[in-house]
Amino acid sequence: MKTRTLTLAPLALVAASALAEPAAPAYSILQELERITVTATLNQRATKDVANDVSIIDAVQIDRQLAQDIGDLVRYEPGVTVTGNATRFGLGGFRIRGLGGDRVRIEVDGIPLAQEFGIGSFSNAGRDFVDVDALKQVEIVRGASSSLYGSDALGGVVSYITKDPADYLDATGGTYVAGKLQYSSVNRQASATATWAGGDAGSGAMVVATRREGHASDNQGEIDSGDNTRTRPNPRDTRSDAVLAKFVRTADSGRVDRITLDGEKAGIDTDALSAVTTVLNGPRTTSLRGGDERTRTRIALGQDIPFNSRLLDSLEWKAYLQDSDTVQETVEARSTATAGVLGNPVQRHRRFDYEQRVGGGELTARKSLSLGGAEHAFTYGLDLSTTRTGEMRDGYQLNLTTGVSTPNVPPDAFPVRDFPITETSNAAVFAQDEMTLADGRLSLIPSVRFDYYKLDPRNDSIFADDNPGIEPQGLSHTHWSPRFGAIWRFNKTLSAFTQYSQGFRAPPFDDVNIGFTNIAFGYTAIPNPDLKPESSKGIEAGLRASGTLGYFSVSAYRNRYRDFIESLAFAGFNDDGLMVFQSRNLGRVEIRGIEARYGLDLGAFSAMLDGFGVKGNLAVGRGDDETADAPLSSIDPRKAVFGLSYDRSRWGAELLASFVARKDRLPSGDPANGVPDPFVAPGYATIDLHARWSPNEHLELFASLANLTDRTYWNWGFSEGLSAASTTLDRYTAAGREASIGLRSSF
Repeated sequence: MKTRTLTLAPLALVAASALAEPAAPAYSILQELERITVTATLNQRATKDVANDVSIIDAVQIDRQLAQDIGDLVRYEPGVTVTGNATRFGLGGFRIRGLGGDRVRIEVDGIPLAQEFGIGSFSNAGRDFVDVDALKQVEIVRGASSSLYGSDALGGVVSYITKDPADYLDATGGTYVAGKLQYSSVNRQASATATWAGGDAGSGAMVVATRREGHASDNQGEIDSGDNTRTRPNPRDTRSDAVLAKFVRTADSGRVDRITLDGEKAGIDTDALSAVTTVLNGPRTTSLRGGDERTRTRIALGQDIPFNSRLLDSLEWKAYLQDSDTVQETVEARSTATAGVLGNPVQRHRRFDYEQRVGGGELTARKSLSLGGAEHAFTYGLDLSTTRTGEMRDGYQLNLTTGVSTPNVPPDAFPVRDFPITETSNAAVFAQDEMTLADGRLSLIPSVRFDYYKLDPRNDSIFADDNPGIEPQGLSHTHWSPRFGAIWRFNKTLSAFTQYSQGFRAPPFDDVNIGFTNIAFGYTAIPNPDLKPESSKGIEAGLRASGTLGYFSVSAYRNRYRDFIESLAFAGFNDDGLMVFQSRNLGRVEIRGIEARYGLDLGAFSAMLDGFGVKGNLAVGRGDDETADAPLSSIDPRKAVFGLSYDRSRWGAELLASFVARKDRLPSGDPANGVPDPFVAPGYATIDLHARWSPNEHLELFASLANLTDRTYWNWGFSEGLSAASTTLDRYTAAGREASIGLRSSF
């Protein structure tokens, strides 16, 4: 109850200032509703002028909070979290309002990142493919966005927007050079970023390069053993190199030409001590080491072309090619224990290779005109893409006594493909109209998109040999995705908004044609070409205000989903007595909740408080699997953030407190039938401190202390699915007290 009072009390004060409607608002730095978003409507709009909840995290915030990865980016974001694996693979992807994985579209400069895929404990391809130091800002759109982005935007969109030469250069031209160093104690990671830009704001080139080296992220575990009783992090070395290069030219006609080259290569070497077993009798893992590497390369070309015609004012096009590859090598040493004595040593080598190449193009036209007593901003276009996805697992087992090698590594006979090489084609047309009526007080924003989706598998000898008698199946779908938004402005500072949207997600390649059979273990997985697209209908409504005292935004949402796809569900036994697993459509899921954010400029109340401000947010969500009549475990626990800041041109500091409720609304276990009770993550509160100092215009220093009270807690994105009976729960705790420092010099 104290948290609710602390979080919502400033809303009434800001509402009062909004209703007063000052004649000449003097907006403070806390007023995030003035920030510009492109992702929400495909046009540059202030966040207060879009009909749904959008967050913007810019480069200034990334620097001042010393963010080093995607988890740091959204640490204080309501309704957004990052999932991952604590023992080996690290960060995975984003979850928005309870939906994660490939139900959230993640894109960089409008180009979608590779989809995730995982099968078994040694194969896990996530979506952590972008270095944060290359980012100008991150835009997070909550809720279904299929009317503009098609499939995979069922839960929302995370849009990375990379830096441009104009971010460093002014109209007079010149050269910009900067270096940035950063160190974090949580994983002993050191990073160095170099930036060069030349030309001017209209025509210029730039290069940003970053190198990172670190180790395992710390936790609050205390058992430092060399086996599966271990709760300390596994020893790990991490590294990454990222480069972003851009060339932008503005012609005398106003046409803007763009070329972008972007690439990242990252690796993790893990000594998985937590996988070592100590049984007295039977097979025993004596060591397990993993080498995981991911690479991504992108080239994109595009133009913005001004026109003066009846059909369009401007035309924007881009073409791109992006290749993403995840390779994971695992070396496992095993022996057979007899009364504790080891014998028959073998070494198992496994390799997982997952590659996705996407090529495509987009054409977006814009036209503004007065029609029927209203001002219209039309946006319409075409989106084409082709994605080729391939995966293979290979390996062998070496008998260290006899020297004999075999490709049979239980439960697999290598090489295998878990789905056939698949080409996915998508063609879409979309249109949107931003109408302004009633002297600017009312905005109506209808949009619609039509998608054609085709999945075309390629049967090859590896998949065929591993899945005899199974013929890969193709499919195609079409889908209309409408959305309608409205904004009513009571005055210059207070407005209400609402939005109805429909979303969909086409059946993915792996669920349609998953395949593996293991006779020895008595199971098989079979394709399901009859899968339906997942779909959603949602409504969101809220209230916003922005005035001389600050800002606030509060919204409520309710989303209903049909035909959710459950991967590899048990489907019974076949004629050979094998357990059959097949992906299937579930019935209905409902997710609803409330989100709020606020900021107050305390200097507006008293000159003695000039420079001080408070800000915060609140997220409460609830989800239900109506088919199973059970709670949806992916919903994050209730969370509130409260911050106090002091900001001056040369220095500033910010204290942020996060309050997270106990996660106790979970599906029930059934220990008597082998289904353990789920782990209930306790509630917690943490306090973080960020500070900066600029002794001159060329130098800026940053410092951060996180979890000042050294609190032991679990992030739900890393602890969902744990058993309450586990003896190693501390292995999944977040870090304790941690410190980060950074320095940037620019000329």
